[in-house]
Amino acid sequence: MQIHFLGAAQTVTGSMHLIEINNSRLLLECGLFQGQREESFRRNRNFPFDPRTIDAVILTHAHIDHSGNLPHLVKNGFTGNIYATPATVHLGNIMLLDSGHVQERQAHSTNVYLERRGEPPVDPLYTQLDAVEVLPYFKSVELGTSFSPCRGVTARFVEAGHILGSAAVDLELEEKGKKVHLWFSGDIGRPDLPLLCDPVFPEETDILVMECTYGDKPHRNPEDAYQEMRTVIMRTLSRGGKVIIPAFAVGRTQELVYNLNRMTDEGSLPNVPVFVDSPLAVNATDIFKRHKECFDDETNAMIARGHPALEFKNLTYIHSLEESKALNKRKDPMIIISASGMAEVGRIVYHIRWNIENPKNTIMIVSWQAPFTLGRRLADREERVRILGETYDVRAEIATIGGLSAHAGQDLLAKYALGVKKSARQVYLVHGEPRGALPLKELIESQGMQNVNYPELNDSVEI
Repeated sequence: MQIHFLGAAQTVTGSMHLIEINNSRLLLECGLFQGQREESFRRNRNFPFDPRTIDAVILTHAHIDHSGNLPHLVKNGFTGNIYATPATVHLGNIMLLDSGHVQERQAHSTNVYLERRGEPPVDPLYTQLDAVEVLPYFKSVELGTSFSPCRGVTARFVEAGHILGSAAVDLELEEKGKKVHLWFSGDIGRPDLPLLCDPVFPEETDILVMECTYGDKPHRNPEDAYQEMRTVIMRTLSRGGKVIIPAFAVGRTQELVYNLNRMTDEGSLPNVPVFVDSPLAVNATDIFKRHKECFDDETNAMIARGHPALEFKNLTYIHSLEESKALNKRKDPMIIISASGMAEVGRIVYHIRWNIENPKNTIMIVSWQAPFTLGRRLADREERVRILGETYDVRAEIATIGGLSAHAGQDLLAKYALGVKKSARQVYLVHGEPRGALPLKELIESQGMQNVNYPELNDSVEI
């Protein structure tokens, strides 16, 4: 038995881990790498294996850095099952279609540039039609239900508390009489977040493969983050400005809407319009409403009282491009939540472009930002940024609300790992840059954790 770390190794995105067992090949995740454009182009187009040799895929959740290269996998010959929870399957359907649209647009923009230079055009990584081809391969499995994706593997999904439908994967592996218990965390959520159930932590395993995105620091209490978010919003609206929030369409947008709903219910949100401007986020919110089994007790109690969790006065879900463009012509105070979460593509780019040079406005960063993205440059407080080929002075307030993260911070990650200290023979930290992984590694080793590894891209180990 071997595991190969083929993505999200010493970086956060592009999740892809391959288990070889009994002459079968099981892929954990198939995500898009997000980073510098040339590197992203190369890594996403070139699998380090023949897709036709992959027998099955297990998908922990629908975020594109975990699922986004599935269309390319199928396009190049994969024909096996893609196992995921029911909510992940529903979200995956819309997210992959949206990603195909983004790939087409990015290829078109690149080709306009290449044509000017007299260079040959490029094809999109995949198209919306390619994304449609993935959908029949999805196979829904409820949390806690055992399934066998390939010979010698028994798996079950366990609540991860990260986004709707997210799960860790508990795997029992057997080859030639040798049995190995492997736990793959996916992305680890946090207790007491809006909407979702709390994550389930492992209690015993031989091999732990876990994320470490925020291994360098604990997050503040979600309530403290909520209060800071409210303070920033109030400050901005009081000076007549707009609050522009880049947010992932799935997960973060719904959490923000829930928080704004709470502010409205408490009477602390001024009477200003709130817009969710992302077709994907609008569709994803509809799926959230259909999967109340994923909600925590607090949210279900709110719904039982007749108070919708994702609807409130002054909230508008924007559908058309014309409606989106009209927002940037308005001068009145408002809140705009729009995708993408790292401000690289989508309608949020235009909202930032039209509002970044007005000191009345605020751009609120509410999630981790990949290196070299517009979101990271804003979070790093660069004074001038390029947007759509033009340079803009950053005059708007930049506010970062780290405590809203849907990822576990250092304290919870340490608790996650140390819970299997007595049983784990090996721990592999993935989904984290060195600044997140190395402090976590040092911390859990100082508390007696043995054999903590931080694999490099394309490392392979016997398990």
